[in-house]
Amino acid sequence: MSEKRSPARGDGPHVLVVVEDAETTELLATTMELAGYRVSAVSTGAEAMVRLVEHRFDLVVLDVTLPDLQGLSRGSRFTPADRPPVLFLTTYQTLGRLVPELGAGREDYVTKPFRIAEVLARAEVLLRDRGPEREGPSYGDLVLDDDTCQAWRGQREIDLTPAEYRLLRHLLVNAERVLSKEQICRHVWGEGRADNAIEKLVSRLRHKVDREGPALIHTRRGFGYWLGH
Repeated sequence: MSEKRSPARGDGPHVLVVVEDAETTELLATTMELAGYRVSAVSTGAEAMVRLVEHRFDLVVLDVTLPDLQGLSRGSRFTPADRPPVLFLTTYQTLGRLVPELGAGREDYVTKPFRIAEVLARAEVLLRDRGPEREGPSYGDLVLDDDTCQAWRGQREIDLTPAEYRLLRHLLVNAERVLSKEQICRHVWGEGRADNAIEKLVSRLRHKVDREGPALIHTRRGFGYWLGH
C-alpha cells in the first residue's frame, strides 16, 4: 500500500507514523499535525525503511504488531547513532518484541488502546534530548548547516575544510544530477584546476562522508560526480 498522507501541514519535528490501520493512522496524523508536527505515514515496515533511507525524521511512531518489521531490525543499514527515536505502539502481549526489533537507542512505548494525550507526551519527551535543530539543505541522513558550515551524517559530525564543504553542498543541492569536473571546479575554486586536484578533493570528501553507512558520493566515469543513493 502506498503512503496514505502527503507531507504534512505542521512545521515542527518531522514524524514518520508506521501503522497499518487506516483509522489509527488518521487519528495520529491529524492530532500530531494539529500539535505542530510534520507527519508522513506508511503502512508497512518495508515502506518505512524506504522512507527512512530517503528522508531525515526526528521521530518514528511504530506499531509493533505489524507483520513485516524485520526490515527495521538490527540487521538494517541504520546504526543506533543515526536512527531517530522510536515511540512504539504495542499490546501487553507484544512488549517482549520491542528490544529485538530496533535495537539500542532512544525508545519508549504506549500500550493499546492508547490515549492520544499520552502519545503526545511521550513524543515530547523523546524529542527533548535529540539535540539542536540543524537548518540547511539535507539529503537522507546527510545534513548541512550553512550558518556554521558544519555537516552531519546522522548524529556523526563531519569535519570538513572550506573547499570540501563547498563541494559537498554543491553536490547535495544538485542531488541525483551528474556534475562535470569543470562545473565543480568553477563552483569550488572559481578558477580552473587540474583533474587530479578535483579527484583528490572528491576522494577526501568521499572518505569522510561515506566512512560509515551507504555510499552517497558516486563517480560517473567520463562525465563527473553525483550525490545520491
